[in-house]
Amino acid sequence: MKLKEFAREIGLSPTTVSRALSGYPEVNEATRARVMEEATRLGYRPNINAVRLATGRAGAIGVVMTKAGDYQFSEFMSGMADRLSGEDIDILITPMAEHDTGDELQLYRRLAESRRVDAVVIHSPRPKDARIALLHQLKLPFIVHGRSATDVPHAWLDIDNEGAVRRSTEHLLDLGHRRIALLNGREGLTFTLHRLAGYKAALDERGVEFDPKLVTHGNFTDEIGFRFARSALEQRPRPTAFVAGSMMTALGVYRAARSRNLVIGQDISVIAHDDVFPYLTAENMAPSLSTTRSSIRAAGTRIADLLLQMLGGREAADVQELWPVELILRETSRPAPKDAPA
Repeated sequence: MKLKEFAREIGLSPTTVSRALSGYPEVNEATRARVMEEATRLGYRPNINAVRLATGRAGAIGVVMTKAGDYQFSEFMSGMADRLSGEDIDILITPMAEHDTGDELQLYRRLAESRRVDAVVIHSPRPKDARIALLHQLKLPFIVHGRSATDVPHAWLDIDNEGAVRRSTEHLLDLGHRRIALLNGREGLTFTLHRLAGYKAALDERGVEFDPKLVTHGNFTDEIGFRFARSALEQRPRPTAFVAGSMMTALGVYRAARSRNLVIGQDISVIAHDDVFPYLTAENMAPSLSTTRSSIRAAGTRIADLLLQMLGGREAADVQELWPVELILRETSRPAPKDAPA
């Protein structure tokens, strides 16, 4: 069925049908919904190349993938794919070496000049992020997974990282812990700065002195979690609790505790941030892990939805969402040992 035949069948003009299917903002939502329903009922699918030629759109969203955190990236991309599966929009994934900011900026320039994508997603932002300034200058629509303190107006979706770590630390302090170690993300990223601020605020509120030796920064891997936790547990006095930035680093803490013949939930308490992975669940860890929880897959789905709204005309400055994080207590957050330092 061609566009004109489909339009005649549902009693609308071909122009209205084309614009409804392409997401133009001047077509009201009721009309767009009707066109979509009729297209499903009649089995009509527009010629994608014709739609892209008519709209000037590439029909793709760009995402840069670094080597770090591949397990998180796959969950995020699954969420995006879920939302875009019925929208005739592709995802263009470009691999990039970690920390190679100059090459990444050049990549965005190429994407803008070639018009291969209609919008891009920025991950792991910094407070003054050069990528945000560049994309704003290039007028290539984008959304940030996270936030930046830059003055450039930008769309973003973030979780309350400061509140998550603050609540975790406060809970451990309530349980009598005073030597609490923090396994944070890479230095200089907005979310790691927010998490460190939440940790320090909780300590300051209770009059506990901040000890930089109890904080480490790095990628969220089992190995990094193991190395830092093992080193921290060799300190005297040693920490009695850990706030881990991810489930993967928590696995490293578990391994380090076992290597020192310490029992998680008895000698050592642990609270980790859980991005919600189907292959690694806090409930099934032994003992079950206390967590702050937020689904990275749901974030991917929502970011794809927000990008569609922006491509439909919504202003980037109006797209700002901060998601709360839930604290779920299980077996690994227990009172500090009686012989713990005050």
